[in-house]
Amino acid sequence: MINIHGVKLVLHPLFVLIMLASVFTGHFIELITLFAIVLIHELGHAAAAALLGVRVVSIQLLPFGGVAEVEDRGCLPAWKEIIIALAGPLQNGLMILALLLLKSFYWVNNDFAAYAIHGNIIIALFNLLPILPLDGGKIVQALLSLRLPYHLTLLWTLRTSILFSALFCVYAALPLWLNTGGLQLNMLAVGIFLLYSNLVDYRNIPYRFVRFLLGRDALFYQQAAQGNFAVPIFSLPVKHLDSILRLFRRDRYHIIYVMNEHGKIIAVLPEQRIIRSYFSTHGGRT
Repeated sequence: MINIHGVKLVLHPLFVLIMLASVFTGHFIELITLFAIVLIHELGHAAAAALLGVRVVSIQLLPFGGVAEVEDRGCLPAWKEIIIALAGPLQNGLMILALLLLKSFYWVNNDFAAYAIHGNIIIALFNLLPILPLDGGKIVQALLSLRLPYHLTLLWTLRTSILFSALFCVYAALPLWLNTGGLQLNMLAVGIFLLYSNLVDYRNIPYRFVRFLLGRDALFYQQAAQGNFAVPIFSLPVKHLDSILRLFRRDRYHIIYVMNEHGKIIAVLPEQRIIRSYFSTHGGRT
């Protein structure tokens, strides 16, 4: 692990073993090229996050890609998350343009340029798949969170990601089962990693939702400064607090109108009142 200005650069142990093996198999240049492509991709995320005032915690390089972890205390705006996610594939596009330019002036070997361009295309397209924690999955989750309650967004994006991760594994093993080829080990490793990551995140939804609730205080001042209207939520007095909280949407502030059985409004509560009551009675459990 390397620490660069507070950002942890982590090499996965398997990645190190593959690099050592490439020395003996004569594919070291190819692996270093892919390593550089992945690193620049992740540095694109890190640079975008830094420009938007979001702290980058770590960059982990895996045998088949990388993951840039940014500090998110539950209040990261959706538009910032989308820009940070898009910044990685954007770097791949810029690298492709640079390679084409160098190739046109004969400043780079044609075979190397073709290999690097192909690597950039594969990494960019793979990361844009709508599966968490890939860039495409983060973009889809951020977009849905603008229209759907945040808790519901977490549930369905992670459930969908688990399904597609499992299908990824099945697809990797399909040639072996149909006797049309061998097991696609690289694709299977990617599928297993995605599946495991999403299963862990799915179990951690309650903790992520609590973090989302804890980060709501600053939202009131942001929305008030921008002159945005609060989103109303209508509820009966007997409705559980957690069912009300699960209607909260990302980047929107809520006012809760409590009605009696005759439809008359008997109380108007700001969302902070509901959140404080919830934590005082539940201790932060969802």
